[in-house]
Amino acid sequence: MKFSTKSRYAIRLMIDIAQQQPKKVSLKEISERQAISLKYLEQIVNPLVKSGLLRSERGSQGGYTLAKEIKEYSIGEIIRIFEGGLMPIPCIEIQPNTCPRYQKCPTVHFWEGLGKVINDYVDSVSLQDLCTETKKEVLDVFFKQLAQYNNDSDGECSSDDDCK
Repeated sequence: MKFSTKSRYAIRLMIDIAQQQPKKVSLKEISERQAISLKYLEQIVNPLVKSGLLRSERGSQGGYTLAKEIKEYSIGEIIRIFEGGLMPIPCIEIQPNTCPRYQKCPTVHFWEGLGKVINDYVDSVSLQDLCTETKKEVLDVFFKQLAQYNNDSDGECSSDDDCK
């Protein structure tokens, strides 16, 4: 799974704004600090404002601020604005699954498990985490969650509910 440049830059933009709080931040300032073109940042910031993650104020004293507390943002919600769902294959994106092969598919539980790990991880990391933690600490969280998922499921399903 690859994430678009817009997703990656959106996270950088959100971190940049968060680190400047409570100051209103102009796209020009972000562009200079992040080495991202102003035109590209404009394409990124509009969906973030429309989705309610950022506030925009026009004028000479205007700029962008976070719409809520920094700890309330998950990285998953930022990524989903640009990527949509994060399941690794399209047939498991919509629940309940209506694929005619769902009940017979030998790989569906693998893909669902991978999707769960991805979604749980991106939702477990907050914008605050990325502003304050080192990369190693963020990766430690991921590997702990992966180990927990593996311990919980042991690759087998104890009931149909565990496999969905």
